[in-house]
Amino acid sequence: MTHWRISPANLGPAVSELLVTGEVGQNITVPCSYTVNEKSGTTSMCWGRGPCPASKCSETLVWTDGWKVTYQSHSKYVLRGKLHAGDVSLTIINAKEADSGTYCCRVEIPGLFNDQLTNLQVVIKKARISTASPHTYTSTQTSAPGSASEASFAETWPSVSASETPQTNESIPVHSQQHSEGAVYISAGVCVVFLVVLVLGLLLIRRYLHNMKKMSNFASSVAFWKPKRADNQSALEVEIHAEENIYTIH
Repeated sequence: MTHWRISPANLGPAVSELLVTGEVGQNITVPCSYTVNEKSGTTSMCWGRGPCPASKCSETLVWTDGWKVTYQSHSKYVLRGKLHAGDVSLTIINAKEADSGTYCCRVEIPGLFNDQLTNLQVVIKKARISTASPHTYTSTQTSAPGSASEASFAETWPSVSASETPQTNESIPVHSQQHSEGAVYISAGVCVVFLVVLVLGLLLIRRYLHNMKKMSNFASSVAFWKPKRADNQSALEVEIHAEENIYTIH
């Protein structure tokens, strides 16, 4: 639970100093608020990088008119508090080490030197793998002579265990494995089909050669049989012709 309050100075601008610590990847809330009463109501304010200047904010991050945000330099800087109640705390989304530095919360209060100025030192550290100890905010108060201002703030963050620390897992994508397996299956299938075609081709060639050999043997047999038959027929004709000659003589 958070308890803090910063009240403006009565005789001069009060500058409060706060220290806010956090880790990379966290949403860091930089506290700031002002008192809203029936007489003054809400007022405009700004957040900027660097110490509060004499007026406005340097490197302005956020502006609000007291009811809504009218300017936002980047979506990572948001006001999540109840603006109508004076809670203008700045939340830094997914903080990085580069977000470390001084931030200025300037609440514009009517009157000469009445603006409420708060410089906040933000320190963002790398996340630790081991269990992290709670984060505690501390604050110091420096005011101009004769001013009446006070500030106190403390907030405890829940511990972060090693199991909650983001981890990366380097592994081969499932899609790549499936693609490799598919390529192996396709190659094996092509080889099997090629072997089957080769075997069938060899069988056909062997059968063709066998048939050709049988046809050649058959042709040789026919050629051998025809001359022998012709010789027998010639001998028979000679014998018949001789008998005819015998009958003719008688």
